[in-house]
Amino acid sequence: MASLITRMVRGAQVVNCVRAISTTAYLDAKDYYKVLGLKKDSSAKDIKKAYYKLAKEYHPDVNKNDGAAEKFQEVSEAYEVLSDEGKRAQYDQFGTDPFGGRSTAGAHPGAGAAGGWNFNGDFDPFKIFRDFDMKMRAGGGFAESMHGFGSTQQTSVNITFEEACRGGNKTIPINVVDDCGKCRGSGTEPGYKKVSCPYCNGTGFTTQHIQGFFMQTNCSHCRGTGAYNKNPCIECEGLGQSVQRRHVTIQIPAGIDNGQTVRVRVGKGDVYITFNVAESLRFRREHDNIHCDVEISVAQAVLGGTVKVPGIYEDTTIHIPPGTSSHTRMKLSGKGIKRLNHHGRGDQYINIKVRIPKRLTERQKALIQTWAELEIDTPGTVSGIRNTGDGDAKTESKAKEPEKEPENPKQSAKEEKDDGGLLGRVKKAIFG
Repeated sequence: MASLITRMVRGAQVVNCVRAISTTAYLDAKDYYKVLGLKKDSSAKDIKKAYYKLAKEYHPDVNKNDGAAEKFQEVSEAYEVLSDEGKRAQYDQFGTDPFGGRSTAGAHPGAGAAGGWNFNGDFDPFKIFRDFDMKMRAGGGFAESMHGFGSTQQTSVNITFEEACRGGNKTIPINVVDDCGKCRGSGTEPGYKKVSCPYCNGTGFTTQHIQGFFMQTNCSHCRGTGAYNKNPCIECEGLGQSVQRRHVTIQIPAGIDNGQTVRVRVGKGDVYITFNVAESLRFRREHDNIHCDVEISVAQAVLGGTVKVPGIYEDTTIHIPPGTSSHTRMKLSGKGIKRLNHHGRGDQYINIKVRIPKRLTERQKALIQTWAELEIDTPGTVSGIRNTGDGDAKTESKAKEPEKEPENPKQSAKEEKDDGGLLGRVKKAIFG
């Protein structure tokens, strides 16, 4: 047995106060954090999650194994202390029971079987679990309800590329916490009202004498409200609010990008919505600008012309200058995406691609060969075209047939001139 001696001064008189401390109790004291499988720096949310998980696992109505009821009470006891900021602070600092003078660092003999804390006979683990479960089902954020796990705190919505650019409305199903439809938020059965709490005389708190000090805590019967609910609403179990499944229409901000999150007010709470934007088969996004590819024909590339370009808001016809090559980029100012939270729009960039035909008719092929014969800056050779010794390009022909004597020398000379000449071949390609 060890002794703790405190020196107190009353005027000139020194008084020694001696209190017995059981050293054996150090070994018997419970570690509430260890009971819940937590660390000392765990958050209030972690404490709630750990308690609810263990309480459901060891609840006597579910778990019939030996020791389950004792474990359930132990878990409830730990939660009762650690969930209260005042009790937890004193437990962390002193390890003492503010309600019964008990100490986890040195419990006095006969202090009760509640472990490190004495709850003065008012400790009911089943009531703790029942109240906790009711609260969580009304929007605690993770406890099960008929619509899932409490109110929707955050969710994601899939939208198309065009919806992200233009904006619009979308209807989604979410869970919201709102006033109970039966009691309209009062928490009492219709026709009844709450009365002044008889346990705290309507003050909302109770006073406890703690080792020479007085401590005020919220009344556990009225939860600090001062009003006692004798006839709680059956629908919401006296909470006044319930988790409700609703289809809510939300606004899609024009210009929203993939992965961005917005806050939307739904019911009595805020819901954070993350938008998942699908990729477009036609457009590519770069900040507030969009890019698209547009194909033009060889004739358009050489001679110029016009082509219709698809846009986010409308199609636009653009002019193709003569001599336009592939990968030429054109810009349409102000035809891009609306700037989110700003005025104006980005730009649209058009990447020109010249479409090369893979199959040609005989006439098209003849024209291209004629064109090739006229080229003077060809880098290399052209299939089907050979250069003669005098530098003239001629079309390669198949095996030469034996020459025949012309019946009419003048007519044959004329045909040979027309057929062998460039103009003649062009006419033949066009008119046959």
